[in-house]
Amino acid sequence: MTTGPDARRFEIRVRGRIDGHWTATFEGLTLDTSTPGVTAIRGEFADQAALHGALAALRSLGIPLISVTPLD
Repeated sequence: MTTGPDARRFEIRVRGRIDGHWTATFEGLTLDTSTPGVTAIRGEFADQAALHGALAALRSLGIPLISVTPLD
């Protein structure tokens, strides 16, 4: 994601495993599947709109959201 004055790092945790072929959808973010049954998506979001865009993508894929945590 793009760095800017409003950029913040977040971790989005979702239920299930997001495979590597979805990497383009979450470009610039890290997908961590080390916890069984959970994918942690971490990275910097340019602003709230970028964060909401990622959440909308997860919703459209039907992936259940567990949490959104700021890392700053």
